[in-house]
Formats: sequence, C-alpha cells, structure tokens
Amino acid sequence: MDKLKQYQLAQALEKDLGDPCNPDSVMSFKRVVELDEQEAFTDDEVNWLYNWKLQHYYIPVDCGGEFTSFEEFVAFVRCLSRRDQTTGISFTTMFWSFLTWMAGTDEQKKRLASFMKNENGAMCLAYSEREHGSDLVAGDVTATKVPGGYLLNGEKWPINRATRSGVTFVLAKTDPEGGARCLSLFMVDKARLNPEQYYNLPKILTHGIRGCDMSGIGFKDCFIPEDMRLAEEGTGLELALKGFQITRMLCTAFSHGAADTALRTTLNFALSRKLYGKTVLDIPQPRQTLVEAFLDHLLCDCETIAAARGFHVVPGQFSVWASVVKYFVTVQLENLVNNVYVVLGSRFYFRDEHDYGIFQKMLRDNSIISMFDGSSVVNLHALILQFRSIVKYRAKRNAKIMEGIQARLETIFSLEKSVPRFEPEKLQLFGKGADDVLQGLEIALKQLDDLKSESDVNSEVLEKVTSLANVVLEELDNFDEIIANSGFEYGHEQSPELFELAKKYCALHTAAACVHTWVYNRQILGEFFAKGEWLVLSLHRILKPWRQLPYTMDKAYSENVARELLRLHQENKAFSIVPFQYAQSKTQEDKTNASPELQLQA
Repeated sequence: MDKLKQYQLAQALEKDLGDPCNPDSVMSFKRVVELDEQEAFTDDEVNWLYNWKLQHYYIPVDCGGEFTSFEEFVAFVRCLSRRDQTTGISFTTMFWSFLTWMAGTDEQKKRLASFMKNENGAMCLAYSEREHGSDLVAGDVTATKVPGGYLLNGEKWPINRATRSGVTFVLAKTDPEGGARCLSLFMVDKARLNPEQYYNLPKILTHGIRGCDMSGIGFKDCFIPEDMRLAEEGTGLELALKGFQITRMLCTAFSHGAADTALRTTLNFALSRKLYGKTVLDIPQPRQTLVEAFLDHLLCDCETIAAARGFHVVPGQFSVWASVVKYFVTVQLENLVNNVYVVLGSRFYFRDEHDYGIFQKMLRDNSIISMFDGSSVVNLHALILQFRSIVKYRAKRNAKIMEGIQARLETIFSLEKSVPRFEPEKLQLFGKGADDVLQGLEIALKQLDDLKSESDVNSEVLEKVTSLANVVLEELDNFDEIIANSGFEYGHEQSPELFELAKKYCALHTAAACVHTWVYNRQILGEFFAKGEWLVLSLHRILKPWRQLPYTMDKAYSENVARELLRLHQENKAFSIVPFQYAQSKTQEDKTNASPELQLQA
C-alpha cells in the first residue's frame, strides 16, 4: 500500500481536512449539515480547497498543472465526497476543463489553466435545455455566425454552477438544418461578454445537494469571439460525447465517498447501540447487511480503479467502459446506501442527532449521481448500440489479439505499474467492439489455473473463484449467442429485454474486473485481499441476480470480511481494496497501534 504513490495526495488532503466528526475540522459533518439546512453554497470550503491548490490537479502537467493520473483523481474526489457531496460536486465541475485539454488550441489551454490556477476559476457545462433534456441535437440554443464570432441565443437549464462560474462550456446549434454535425462547442469566458447580453436563471430548489448552484443561463444576441469555439465548427456533439466518457467514470468517485460515509456512520451506530442484551452488530441480519455493503465497496472499487487506469491504456474502449462503470457503480452504491439505512433504523431520517444527521444528507445527495452526465437509461442505451460490434470483435480474436489484451490488462490492473500519459485525442465515439476486461477473461482463467502450484494460495478459495469465473464466461457466451441470433437494430426504441441484457453485461464486466484485480495484486494489497475470500463472496453477489446459485456462501468467509470491515473502521481507513488512511482524531492517533477490541471477537 505504501508503494502506491497515486494515493499519497488523497492521504495528504485527508490529513489537512481533518476528521469530519470533529466540528472544528474543514468540511466537518456538523458544518456541512448546517449549510445544507440553509441551502447555502459552501464558499469557505471551496475557497479552502483553492488555497490548498487542489485545482492544480485538474490541469495536466503539459498544460502547467499537476494532473498525472485518473486513479489519483478518483481517490481525492472520494475524500471530498465522503464529507460533503455539495462541495465535492461544486469544486469538481472543473473536470469539464478536460474538454479544453482534449480539443483546445495551445492558447485556449494556456488561458484556461491560468484562469484555474491564478483566479480560482470555476466552470460549468451548459448542454441541457428545459424542453429537450438529453436530446442534445434537438436543442434550441443557437450560435449564428457573424463577422469575428457568433451571436448566442437561447437558454440552458438546469446547469450546475451556471451562476457561480467564470467559464461556461456551451453547446449550441451552428447549422439550422440539424443533423449530427449541427452543433459546435464554445468555451465562453463571461469576463469577455457584454453583461447586458446574458443573464442567469434562478437557483432551483432541490431534494439533495441543496447548496449547489443549480440554476441556468440565457443569452440574447450575445456576441462571443471566434476564439471561444473549441475545435472545428460542427464537432460539438462529438466533443460532448467524448467528454461524457471522462466524466461518467469520474462521477463514480462521488458515489464511493457518499457510500463510505453511509456505511461508516451506520457501523458507528451498530457498534454502540444495544438491543436484547447485545449490540446491533452482534445480530446476524444487520451484521450480514453491513458485510454485503462492504463487499459492494470492494467490487465497485475493482471496476472504478480499473476504469480510472484504463483511460491511460485503452482510451479507445471507453465508449463501452464509461457506460458500464457509470451505470453499475453509481447504481450499486446508491443501493448500498438504501440497504444500510434499515440497520440505522429511524435515525436515517433524522436531520441532526446521530453523527450530526449526515446520513440523511448523504442519502439525498447521492441519489442524483446516477443521473449526472447521462442517466442509467442513457448509459445502458449507449451500451446496447454497441452490442453487435462487441460480439463480432470477440468472435474474431486470435493469438495476436489475445497477446495484446494480456499486455494491456497487466498495465491496467497491476496497481504497482505506472500508466502512460492520458491521450484524450484517442477517445472514440465507437470503439469497434474492443473490451479487454471481458474479452480477456480466458486469460484470467489460465492465470487462475497457474495459481494451483502456488503455496500461498488457499486451494478451496481458488477452486471457488475459478468456478465462479467460469460462470461469468458461460454467461458471456450466452450473451454473445443471444445478440448474434437476435433481430437487433440501431435506434432509440430498444426493447426492455435488451436493457436487462445491458445490465447483465455490466455485472459480468464488473465480475471480470474483480478477478483481474485479484490476479494482478495478490502480492500488493495485503493479507485480507490476497486470501480471496472477499472475491468469492463478491462474485457470488454479482452473479446471483443472473444465475441460480446457492443462497449463501461459506459463513466463515463472511465473518472474516466482517473482521476486516471492523479493522478498517477502527483504524479509520478507506473501505476499499486500497485502504488508505483517512484523517484521524487525536484519540484515534493515540490508538493507532492498539490491538483489535470488542467486536473483533464477536
């Protein structure tokens, strides 16, 4: 763990933010709940992050910043979101700067980097419109060509940070005839606009992330100079969709942070609350619920971390992978939060009391993440449209293709290996069917077979992992057969059955990611990870909705997972396959080397 330098920034940020249970810490639970009650923007917290220079880690090194790794990025956004998704989301609208790093001129990149570093600059994404939602091509906002630039007209709504941002990425129609190339993308610098030619729409009252500036922006014959356009005229839709590939994956970090706090605060309660002469955690049903929640963290970690690293290795495959990770991880972790509130009981509904009422805030805030940057339906539909090419590509694999897949899998999944520089210009709208994670499953099965000769591998665990991995392969073969024999057609009117099949594909993808992660990191991520009992339970949990399997697995495995959950809770480490250190209270620091107590003997 200490060798993984990509987690050092998150640990440093954690230490300086302090324990969120301490009311005096930056972004403490007490503070963020109070601001949420007031529906107030978290100005002080956002400014603290700017002063910490966190914005530098949104800017690539070759543009004058510190960004080198999406894995590092996901880890620190997780730290923000476990405290407050309002602040995390408000600050992280800066990830839309990747549109400029991807398509901007050198001058545009220089200008934006300076704006972010030197002016504490924020930005927003103005794509959606009141009447059209995710149907971007149908949008009514226009950019009419005039000498020296364009005239913008129309409204974008709802837009996060529409009012509190200096730069707005506007998708506007430059060709009134319509079609896929009717849109262009503009990096609109408000400081260079005539203030009488644009206006902001009122803040929207929302169920969660109440302090966010969820509003809108309108333009009325607003002149923008030509140097605000990104890339060529007519490439707006392509840039927008490629940008979504990046942000859909990054949205998972918000979910991981919220789910961590939901589980942690519920465990606080389960350890201290006594019923019928024992703690809530000693009662089998709530104990199992918390174990399953921890497993959800681990299996989602395998998908998220691999995707973060995959951007650097196989950016051309993210027309598939971004949809998979955005759908599966955000929905699975949203379900986690909904599942554990049963253990918390009525306290999940309290706006104060237990841990300052942070659970109900996380519950509300997190419910929007699966909708951000493309809803579940949008992501599943994007995946469905690529089914035919996925199946065809898998069918034509040969020895040379498999050799390439194996080399890439090692770079993606071995966390000790460095990843190459992210090359956004290699993103593709359609990846031609390549999906290394599932198409390399036979490689993983061969590696599992080779582990039989390893003395440090439990043969029973290995047998169960192999058996479940073979189930994944069987289900993948069934998927291929269904698609190959179907009357599949492109378009928006896909059947409910295909949407269910897309959900299944996402589950199989995550199961394969779990297997790859274990194979490549057994010697890296500690004894609990290496034993693999968590993997058996995780694969069983993923596959159970799609395949008739035994109702439960080995109870001893579940108990060992419970012990690890309690150890991480006691030491205040991330509920993760990479359990990096969270900020500690003074009491916790004094007990860092203490032996496990109480419930570890349960």
